[in-house]
Parts: sequence; structure tokens; C-alpha cells
Amino acid sequence: MKTLNFVAASILLAGSSAAFSHGSESHAPAGAVTKEQKAWGIADDARNAQRTITLSMTDDMRFAPSNFSVKKGETVRLRVVNQGALMHEVVLGTKASLDEHAQMMLKFPGMEHAEPYMAHVAPGTSEDLVWNFNRTGQFDFACLIAGHYQSGMTGTFTITE
Repeated sequence: MKTLNFVAASILLAGSSAAFSHGSESHAPAGAVTKEQKAWGIADDARNAQRTITLSMTDDMRFAPSNFSVKKGETVRLRVVNQGALMHEVVLGTKASLDEHAQMMLKFPGMEHAEPYMAHVAPGTSEDLVWNFNRTGQFDFACLIAGHYQSGMTGTFTITE
């Protein structure tokens, strides 16, 4: 029985290390995107995008632009371009949700995540996020890779009526 428990525990641990890998590959969601309402909007389909905003990321730990505005109800394709030599990502959220996630990333730097409001982008490549900004307010985005957020790799977006 002890051997069986040890084997089962070993398999679970091996599986969890794979689930927490934050390697150099992008995290493209497999299959349909989960559309869960967030304070800053909801995932949408690329065919509904009314315009594209390009967010560039560089190894100086900055986004360009570092802020943007959209109108409530607008679906936007955020083209996230990594112009650096390091892995970067963009995560949309509130200051509180980004702070909390950044703390988790410090504890588990290999944590994998593939939510529709996140793009993990390998050097020299790009990923698209398609988002319907259906709530008004000022929100944030950031690179939450350990050390990047703490170095100021953040930005804001405003959703207006």
C-alpha cells in the first residue's frame, strides 16, 4: 500500500510541475475561449474586433503605449508584440488583482496561466487578445513575470461611455 501511495504521489507531483511550467513558449488557449465577465470586460471573438491596438513590450520593462482608451462596448484586438530578448506577458486587470497575481508569480515563477485576458509572448513574436470592454472605469495591465512588475512594467486603460 505504501508503494502504491508513493507512486500516486509521484505522478501527481510530476503532473503539477508540468502545469506550473512558464517556459519560453506562448500560452495559446486550446479550443474555445472561456468568456467570463470581469470588472474590465469579457473575452470576445476576433471577427467582432472593431480596431487593433498594438502594445509593444521591451526589455527596459516598459509597454508602448503605457495607456490607452476605449469606448464602453467596443471590442478591440490587442496585438501584444514582444520586441525584447526576454519572455514578457500582458495581463489585464485591476490594481488589486494584478498585485495579488504578481505576489503569486514571485512564489511560483514557473506558474502557467492561459486566461483570455492574458498573453504570454516569446521574444520576437506577438499574440492577440480580443476583448470587449463592456464596463466603464480605469483599469490596469502589467507583465507579471517575476521581477518585471516590480520593475514598473505596467500600464493603464480607460473605458469611457
